[in-house]
Amino acid sequence: DWEGSDDPANPHNWPMWLRVYHSIAPGGLAFAVVFGTSVYTPALAEIMLEFHVSQTAAITGLSVYVLGLAFGPVISAPISETHGRKVVYLITFPMSMLFNLGAGLSHSFAGLVICRFFAGLTGSPVLAVGGGTNADVFPPKNRAVVTSLFLMAPFAGPAFGPFIGGFAVQYKNWRWTQYSLLMVSLAMYLLCVPMRETYKKIILKRRAKKRGLEDLASTTAPAAPIKMVFIQGILRPLHMLFTEPIVFFLSLYTAFAFGVLFMFFAAFPFVFQRPPYNFTISQTGLVFLAIALGVVLAAVSGIIIDHTVYQKERKAANLRGEAHAQPEHRLYTAILGSFGLPIGLFWFAWSADKGVHWAVPVVAAIPFAWGNLCLFISCGLYLVDVYGPQNGASALAANGILRYTLGAVFPLFTVQMYSAMGTGWATSLLGFLSVSMLPIPWVLFKYGPEIRKKSRYPQMM
Repeated sequence: DWEGSDDPANPHNWPMWLRVYHSIAPGGLAFAVVFGTSVYTPALAEIMLEFHVSQTAAITGLSVYVLGLAFGPVISAPISETHGRKVVYLITFPMSMLFNLGAGLSHSFAGLVICRFFAGLTGSPVLAVGGGTNADVFPPKNRAVVTSLFLMAPFAGPAFGPFIGGFAVQYKNWRWTQYSLLMVSLAMYLLCVPMRETYKKIILKRRAKKRGLEDLASTTAPAAPIKMVFIQGILRPLHMLFTEPIVFFLSLYTAFAFGVLFMFFAAFPFVFQRPPYNFTISQTGLVFLAIALGVVLAAVSGIIIDHTVYQKERKAANLRGEAHAQPEHRLYTAILGSFGLPIGLFWFAWSADKGVHWAVPVVAAIPFAWGNLCLFISCGLYLVDVYGPQNGASALAANGILRYTLGAVFPLFTVQMYSAMGTGWATSLLGFLSVSMLPIPWVLFKYGPEIRKKSRYPQMM
């Protein structure tokens, strides 16, 4: 174990600037990976023309990439457990860049789709271990602030994708969406190269080896990484998803919100590139910056709520002799954010349907994006507080599987849905579904302790 609370090898004792760097670098990689989901969408029309495919088929290039992101923990778990966090960043991310290059150079639609899938699959491990790196370098009392800032990156990535991709397509061609992704990825990769190893198990293993304790070090290493892949990456997340009500309902809620976010990649062009707005491809990309603004506001909200509410509850719990505040106090941000989803959806539905000034439906994306990230920040903090680091990671993996699956599926029927129902009623249907899920964080806040008592998994608090 660490040699006292002031052990300099412990990342918690590193200088603040070094710890901040080890949070920013994984965030940059996460931004680049999720940026790759949406930078593709402005290219749909050109891809349809070049490869003679339907719009639904062209959207498959988005869907398979998002689907690949769901499998990050399956790849990252055995690598990070046996070799540490840094190896995951340095090895898997360049593979993703190569597949992005392959997508940009593809001369067949099948080649494009295959490269897109493997680009998402090999890029996803950095998303899975990014949260682990943040936990390595910051103690739990700072977890909300770090989580809020870190999650800005993967949620802002989809907002900047259409913005940059729109200009790339309008002034170059569709291939430059992939080349621009490659340039962003390369810049973020160079940022992470100087990183140190942060994973406690690997740091202690290397220390033991230096001191001639290889036998002890080897006994602390995982004996069966393949078995761990199936347990931590597949079996345990799926078991928790279908047997733990907390995991199921929070995953369903966040997955629905994430799926709607990805629907907007097809819905915004459908709405804004037609009368009465008649936006160009690059102008439509600018619309997505409203989502980026909502993401920033959500991160700020998470930090403010942690400082003004949660930290007071934590200090009160410490005075009572308790190590932590009840995990339900992590849900304040989700309770507020639950109102943002329906407000944004109904606002967008009928302002766009009636053709009012373009600024009105654009601004509607802000409360939606704000509520979306507020919900996810609370979800991540709550699950880790309830189940602890190891089972909490499995709970988040379950969340990711469902979230990215819906994110992959929803865009496939967006255009058909909006064409058949119209902008007002199609978006209102999503609004009504968000209203039906709105009570989930409220119910967990009130009845969470009773629900947790019935869990099959050990509780952290």
